[in-house]
Parts: sequence; C-alpha cells; structure tokens
Amino acid sequence: ESATAFGCLMSDMWLGEFECVSPEVFHSVLGKRYPTFSKRTQQDAQEFLICVLNELHEALKKVRAPLCKRRCVTDANASREGVSETSIITQLFEGQLSHDVTCLECKTTTDRPESFTVLSLPIPSKSACSLQDCLKCFFQQDTLTWNNQIHCSWCGTKQDAAVKATITKAPQIIIFHLKRFEWQGKHKRKLLTDICYPLSDLDLSPYSSPLLCKDTEYSLCAVANHSGFLDGGHYTAFCKHAVTKNWYSFDDAEITEIPNSSVQTDTAYLLFY
Repeated sequence: ESATAFGCLMSDMWLGEFECVSPEVFHSVLGKRYPTFSKRTQQDAQEFLICVLNELHEALKKVRAPLCKRRCVTDANASREGVSETSIITQLFEGQLSHDVTCLECKTTTDRPESFTVLSLPIPSKSACSLQDCLKCFFQQDTLTWNNQIHCSWCGTKQDAAVKATITKAPQIIIFHLKRFEWQGKHKRKLLTDICYPLSDLDLSPYSSPLLCKDTEYSLCAVANHSGFLDGGHYTAFCKHAVTKNWYSFDDAEITEIPNSSVQTDTAYLLFY
C-alpha cells in the first residue's frame, strides 16, 4: 500500500499536470504504519526519511528477490540473507562502513562492517564550518574507554581500543544528516551553525577504501531545510531538476526556481548527494 501510494505521488509529480502536488495520501498511508507521523505536531525529517526508506524497502524487496536469486545463483559469496534483502532502495542508498577496532593493549585489529543509508554527522563548531569539517570529525579515530571498552578475543579481557571508520562501499546516493539537535544537560537545543557544503565535486576519497577512489565524487541533488526551533518550525526543500539541472525551492504550495547561489543556506538539515 505504501509503495503504491508513493508510486502515485511520483507519477503526479512528473506528469506535470498540476502546479503543485500534495503528498497527503502517501503521508496518510505511512501514518497508519507509523502513528507518530500521523499527528499534527512537528516531527523529525531524518526519522521520517528512515521510516520511508525502510517501508519502501520492505514493500519492494518481495518483488525483486526472485530476479536477484536467479542472477546471483552462480555467486558463491552471495548469502541467502543478502539476496532476499535486496531492493531498489538498497541499490540506490545503501553503503558500507568498515570499523577498524584496535586493542590498545595487544595492538590486534579487527574489522567490523556496518551498512548505512544515512550518515549522521556531528557539527564541530558553533559559529561556522564546512561539510568537510563535519566529515573529518565523523571519520576521525576515536578511543573507546571505560564503559565502551571492547572485549579483546586475543587478550581475553576488556581493553581500551581505538576505532576508525572507512567507507568500503559508496552508495549511488549518499545522505548526510547534520546533527543540529543535541542534548545540553537535561535540555535539547538546536545548533544554528552555518555549514558550507559544495554543490558539486564533493570528494569522499579521504574517508574511503583505496579501491573506491574513482567512485567517490558526488554532486548535490537535494537539501531539506529546517527553520525554527525544537518546539516548532518549518521544513522546506531545494531540489535539482534531473533533466534541466535547474534548482527549485519547495515551500508548501509555493514552488519557485532559484539560482545556484541560493542553494547554500544556514538552515540545511539533510543533504542528498
């Protein structure tokens, strides 16, 4: 039902018969599965996005699995689980991280893979910074101590460890969530940091496996903006037309073409490359 409603929404958007299209039906269908989003209160766009991707993946993987099984039957490395979980969503949005975890006692390193569809990036400055600053902060080596210690199989005990992430599979579309909402004591607050992000030539090779270097340059295709604060605000979107390459601003029923210079904004919350 959700995939059908999404398909109808896509058709309405691309047919060009309406000045603006409301996603009301799709929102209503999704609200039945996720009651949080059926309420008329402000919800988090990143959480909504993950629910949409999960819902579409679950709906579409059943259709695509038999084709994939036939195609992958000669691949000895293709696990049954991996085959059954393939969908257009995983093909477009799913990437892979490798966490190299090194025991600081015996220096043994183990590799822990992790799939992702959205990378939540910390914001290292309160005044201004770049997307590259956020990426460097996310991919910098971290130390696990105290309650976060690892159990080292070589030492046989819990030990401090160093962990560093690397992109081992770059998705076709990579989504960055800028972590503007953070806890300060018992209260949550919004970071209003102006983050500079490139419209093209975003290079992820410094954070990627050497084998991926030729496939890690991205161009921006959409931005979800959030203005306001925690208890109330407003979401808008900037999207690049896939054919004309022009940028458009979507603000409820108001759709306007905007110059490239207007795509950079201090309200950016989700970036799609």
